[in-house]
Amino acid sequence: MAVGIATTQVLVLGLGNVLLTDDGVGIHVIRALERTLNGRSRPPAVTLCDGGTLGLNLLFELDSADALIAVDAMDLGAPPGTVRAFDHAALDARLSGKRGSVHELALADLLAAAELTGRRPSRRALVAIQPGSTDWGLDPTAAVAAAIPGACRLIQDLLEEWGDCPDVPRDAGCGARRAEA
Repeated sequence: MAVGIATTQVLVLGLGNVLLTDDGVGIHVIRALERTLNGRSRPPAVTLCDGGTLGLNLLFELDSADALIAVDAMDLGAPPGTVRAFDHAALDARLSGKRGSVHELALADLLAAAELTGRRPSRRALVAIQPGSTDWGLDPTAAVAAAIPGACRLIQDLLEEWGDCPDVPRDAGCGARRAEA
């Protein structure tokens, strides 16, 4: 029997450093999802999380997730702003090869640690955005900023593909949940 998204705990995890222009795109995508969906009804099983550069410290967040969608900047060898999704075996293969960012290493380590503890999500995907610059700066470049809505739609598509989930939620995020615990 397939488990629907309504009963599956999904973590949408934005990775990156917002002080380094396009490197922070994962965080910018999470913020865009929060703004876009402000006030809409949402499935309670989906959590949006600003994971920043926490790396293995996110293992606690992953522990309660049955499914994971990570969002990060990644060298795709494509024009800046290109968005691609890697899921399941494609994600594992992408993370096992040459790393295009320090976040890929952190995500690979996070998933490896989750596997060691028996908590690696069976459903997992990475929404990757090609950066144009990782120099100092608080805002993404124009090409990467223009790609954020497409990344948000891709996340919604993944959630719909995984189950009956019409909207990605607005959520307090992982930091707020951890503070309440």
